[in-house]
Amino acid sequence: MENDTERIKCNVDKNVKNTYVKNQITNTLLDLLKTKELKSITISDLTSAAQVSRVSFYRNYDEKETVLKEYLFKLIEKWYKEFQESGSTSEDELLGSLFGHFSKNKDFYLLLSQRKLLYLLKEILKELFGPKPEYPNFGAYVAAYFSYGLFGWIEEWFARGMQETSEEMTILLKNRDLDQK
Repeated sequence: MENDTERIKCNVDKNVKNTYVKNQITNTLLDLLKTKELKSITISDLTSAAQVSRVSFYRNYDEKETVLKEYLFKLIEKWYKEFQESGSTSEDELLGSLFGHFSKNKDFYLLLSQRKLLYLLKEILKELFGPKPEYPNFGAYVAAYFSYGLFGWIEEWFARGMQETSEEMTILLKNRDLDQK
């Protein structure tokens, strides 16, 4: 029994340390992206600024993009879980919630946009809303249209500095076929 307790305590300690290391790497990479392009940031720059070893980096990630993908996935996953728990079901509520999420995390998403890294978001939106192998052809085409179209709206909104509120974006998207200016 004592060995099990010690083993559990050791695993908890490792998880806490690993979470700390991953948070250090993520936060440092986001800070460095404010002043440098991703391709200009070396692993040595990143680990030195994060005060972690290169071994720690490679134990958790295979490349710098993976750090961003994981962070982005966690953000979107948290939003989607909260949306599902809200009990909302309409497309308008989904879009409003999603645009609200982007507004809440505006600095991060504008940084991705500025650094030409929004393709990472496109991959996640396609995974969430895009076609699935089990869909019939027409359903897959509709899902592709929705996911890529939604990404286009989001990308343009970010490029224009997110001037409209999340509510205004939802209304614009809902009325997209009514008025094309």
